[in-house]
Amino acid sequence: MIETVLTLGIAVVIAVALWFFLKNVTKLLINSVVGVVCLLLFNFFNIFGMGDIPLSLASVLICALGGIPGFVVLLILNAVGITV
Repeated sequence: MIETVLTLGIAVVIAVALWFFLKNVTKLLINSVVGVVCLLLFNFFNIFGMGDIPLSLASVLICALGGIPGFVVLLILNAVGITV
């Protein structure tokens, strides 16, 4: 009887932990996709007339890992003339 209660308790703890983990992962995934889409749209429409941000592996990784803040960092670097 105690084993069943203990097993159910552990299962509930694991389910709650997975729920919070997956909820955060989806937020990070959406942020990453939005960052890369912002980078592509910026280069396609030449927003702000600043010129294109070179699409290199480094710039795409910065936008994919950093999301929107990574895109903003690339914009600032591009504005001061530093290319990644």
